[in-house]
Amino acid sequence: MTSKETAYFAAETADQKNAHDIVMLNMQGISIMADYFVICHGNSEKQVQAIARALKEEAGEKEVSIKRIEGFNNARWVLVDLGYVIVHIFHKEDRDYYKLEKLWGDAPVFTLESNFSSGQ
Repeated sequence: MTSKETAYFAAETADQKNAHDIVMLNMQGISIMADYFVICHGNSEKQVQAIARALKEEAGEKEVSIKRIEGFNNARWVLVDLGYVIVHIFHKEDRDYYKLEKLWGDAPVFTLESNFSSGQ
């Protein structure tokens, strides 16, 4: 699975758990941390954990390697490291506070509704 396909897989998995405002940032040429960031939020700690848990389970089924999961117990900002893709699952209040999309505002943004398969 390419990094782009992995980002789309992570976004779809989050969407299946009713994650809100799912965006994918193309970080290639912008950051050395990852090729893509996937950012979403849940409205409660339980929903944040459910999204992270589903991602872990689906990744296992698809044989996508999870390097690390951070923040699961507090469920305010869970980071799931999929190698070239980093998934940020926020609690809504924390997403509003950190505004990660604004920090990386020069990165091209994709959503599930956009044509993610286009050449970017």
